Amino acid sequence: MKKISLILFTILSFGINAQTKIGITGESNWLMGWTNFRPKTTDYRESTIILSANIKVNTTLTAKNIYLLTGTIRVINNAVLTIEPGTIIRGDLESSGALIISKGSKIIANGTDTNPIIFTSNKPSTERKAGDWGGLILLGNAPINTYGSIGFFGYEKDLKLNVYGGVKEDDSSGSLKFVRIEFGGKKDLTGYSSNGLSLAGVGNKTVLENIMISDSADDSIEVYGGNCTLSNVVSFRSGDDDFDFTQGAQCTVTNSVAIRYPFISDPLRSRCFEIESYDKIGSYDPTRKKTSIKIKNITLLNNDVNVSGLLKEAIYLNKDSFLEVKDCVVTGFKSFIAFNEFYFEKELYKNLKIKNLIVDNCSSVFSDSTYKVSFELNEIITTINEWFIKPTNNITTSEIGFAGLFLDNDMKKQPDFRLK
Repeated sequence: MKKISLILFTILSFGINAQTKIGITGESNWLMGWTNFRPKTTDYRESTIILSANIKVNTTLTAKNIYLLTGTIRVINNAVLTIEPGTIIRGDLESSGALIISKGSKIIANGTDTNPIIFTSNKPSTERKAGDWGGLILLGNAPINTYGSIGFFGYEKDLKLNVYGGVKEDDSSGSLKFVRIEFGGKKDLTGYSSNGLSLAGVGNKTVLENIMISDSADDSIEVYGGNCTLSNVVSFRSGDDDFDFTQGAQCTVTNSVAIRYPFISDPLRSRCFEIESYDKIGSYDPTRKKTSIKIKNITLLNNDVNVSGLLKEAIYLNKDSFLEVKDCVVTGFKSFIAFNEFYFEKELYKNLKIKNLIVDNCSSVFSDSTYKVSFELNEIITTINEWFIKPTNNITTSEIGFAGLFLDNDMKKQPDFRLK
């Protein structure tokens, strides 16, 4: 394991980036134009059209109007909802406004880098907060690892409208490009808490790229099974996890960034990535796939140079789950990965693969999720470090801190989280 100074880090990162490109990549700063790191101060026009009924036929939302989601709005009957670049959709607080793309239906929301599509709160800029509305939910027909490969999303009581999962790996729920989702994650009228973006049984023909989720009261993105690919995603100031995977999700996340704030956390502990194979052991079908996640060119950062605050591990890996990490940067956490205690059995080490990693300003690389202090645990952690931290894996540690790593970390303007 290597520990390096700022000068040596600069030299090394230049050499690494010339060959492998660690952290988020791009010839230019791909955050420019379509992202917004000050959503609480951005003014939007008042709503001009109220959406209050399910969408049953092909429908287009246009940029000339501002839409208000009142209650749970579903796209059903295999209909396609098309949203023009620059369109703004606001979610109502009182009725727990939410948009659900039901199984068989699609959303085509393709914004541009200069004209993104925005889902946001209906409250004035001075009053907005996480959990102002229910969020965006896609229900697909791809496999999940429950019995029958079927699940029911937590909204309302009509199971026919809430069903997701199936047998079609190449299912498509549509396309999200250059989309911002702000202030989601409100509990619905039944008490169910959603996320900024929920992907349930979503197949690999669904396009998910250049998506920013800000100020979600729960997870920024939660993935229930399916086998989707997420690229150029920004998770900003999440109330719980940035990326949460369960129910046998087979997913890849590339060229994305999670930006944490040290004193924003769920009471049960928040992470950038939470990876597990099932919610309840009784609903898990052992003949089906376990969760397997690949992350590449990801940057995970705690927005404080010295304080980890309520945040502990950047990634939590539960037993019976698989993870591959390549070309990533993590800074400002207590540890890079925390394992469920059952993961410490050495035959499970093969479930984790790591290569080309910078662990900066973290107390440790690996830890137990309970952070117990005992001779036995320390011995196990030492064994894990010896297993993974070897020259061929190219794991580098440093103490540079958030302020020194990136080209521009000023989120009052336009940050650039590519390495210096």
